[in-house]
Amino acid sequence: MSTPAIVLIGAEHPHDLRGAFGRYEQEYDVRLARSCKEALLETHDVLSSGGTVAMYVSESAVPDAETVLHAFHKLREKVPTARRVIAAHWDRFLTDAPGLRPGMATGKYDAFLLMPRGVRDEEFHNAITDLLSDWGSTVPDPEVVSVKIVSPVHDGLTLAIRDFLDRMGMPSAVYPPDSGGGRYVLGMWEGEPAYPLVFALNRPVVAATSVRDVAIALYGAPTELDLDHVVDVAVVGGGPAGLAAAVYAASEGLSTVILEAEAIGGQAGTSSMIRNYLGFPRGISGMRLAQRARNQALRFGARFFTGQVVDELRPGHDREPHVLCTESGEVRARSVVIASGVAYRKLRVDPIEELVGMGVYYGAAMTAAREMEGQDVFVVGGGNSAGQAAMHLARFARSVTILVRRPALAETMSAYLVGEITYNSRISVRTCTAVVDGGGDGRLEWLQLEDVRTGERERVAAYGLFLLLGAEPHCDWIPPGIARDPRGFVLTGRDVPREHWADGLPPAELATTVPGVFCAGDVRAGSMKRVASASGEGASVVPLVHAWLSPEPA
Repeated sequence: MSTPAIVLIGAEHPHDLRGAFGRYEQEYDVRLARSCKEALLETHDVLSSGGTVAMYVSESAVPDAETVLHAFHKLREKVPTARRVIAAHWDRFLTDAPGLRPGMATGKYDAFLLMPRGVRDEEFHNAITDLLSDWGSTVPDPEVVSVKIVSPVHDGLTLAIRDFLDRMGMPSAVYPPDSGGGRYVLGMWEGEPAYPLVFALNRPVVAATSVRDVAIALYGAPTELDLDHVVDVAVVGGGPAGLAAAVYAASEGLSTVILEAEAIGGQAGTSSMIRNYLGFPRGISGMRLAQRARNQALRFGARFFTGQVVDELRPGHDREPHVLCTESGEVRARSVVIASGVAYRKLRVDPIEELVGMGVYYGAAMTAAREMEGQDVFVVGGGNSAGQAAMHLARFARSVTILVRRPALAETMSAYLVGEITYNSRISVRTCTAVVDGGGDGRLEWLQLEDVRTGERERVAAYGLFLLLGAEPHCDWIPPGIARDPRGFVLTGRDVPREHWADGLPPAELATTVPGVFCAGDVRAGSMKRVASASGEGASVVPLVHAWLSPEPA
């Protein structure tokens, strides 16, 4: 594997810029160009030798480009996956910043930094390494492989396992059985292999029949709990709401267990870049945000069990423990926080549903995006998740088309994302359009699109279809004693029907109709469906849990 390159563009202060990147030369091919033309030549040299560019770093002025943003645009056409950074010299920082900073809002580059004024400017290098880390987690071939998957074919299950591992922050690679990596894993397997085989973290090799098999092998199952022990709080769902509840509950000394059916992070964990989350000016991927929160909760003693689908909640009566039932065991808890989130609505076009995992994906499918290099792909949905998915896919695909039934994106998508999409030449938007048919020989090859105003239909070639269609609650396991609205979302607080109020008073704002059972995040009726609001609700539910666990003496 060739060394990834960092291309520097510095005409006015080349030695200062080169000096700032001296510490990276051992692990990156650091190259200095003095113009946009030279940077393009260096890029061509890297690509022709089979390498790739991880990052472009430029001074705030480039001599042969109208602005540095024009230079970045040309370079982006050559390497769309590379991160782009302006490192302004301190002589020009104040004068150039006002004109260049707005470019970040439309995705023209990733960070505006002040060039280091001396050695060990760790604030500068923290930004650079964060961006390089994000780059490394999204390239088709990860630099570091934590999990080896052996499979003769790239089928839907293999792709689903890789997507799960990506969302858990564990880079993986797939090896044919006759490759060096494949033979290494097969050497630890006894008997006839059943693919895919998964080897991770020096654990026993697993013949996976589902993503859940991999999750249990890595993180254990609830049966490992002492079933005679009752935990203070069990959180169902590991998205932003569940993670926040886990952090605050565990940090306050409550014994806390989190059960997550898929990967930690929920839908937010599939977002390639969240740019409007408080405290992260350069943005943060959903996966990294979720893993940081998970590590924070672990530090306080919370226990996570992934791949655990809760089949039933049996409410306790008269302060008896509630029981959460899974296929692999039960968890008994004095209180429960429902934070199971939502699922994407189904398209309900049968030929499309038959190709799920083979070119058709619900959600952003971070791993599948890597398979779209040089292809034409479509994204269905008008929310922020769809916009973020389109931006991520544009790093790989030849073209990305967003399909929405509404006449405009601005009605449902944040303005900063609309701006980024408008600027990106690889992304186009088709409004008032629906997918009505599709097919292919074993995988998606074409789609039938319909203009919802006129009924006119058009058949288009398509290699990938990503469906982000809005929310349906994860509520099948919730008992009838917990009130829900007509759409299935859990009712709390004043939204609970009056006949369920006690002594003429509604439950607390995040409390359900079952004492000791609370709800936070997207699964709650009336929630904002935003990462920040879900995190806030997860934190806010903990005082209610405390009040329930420590009632005032009579």
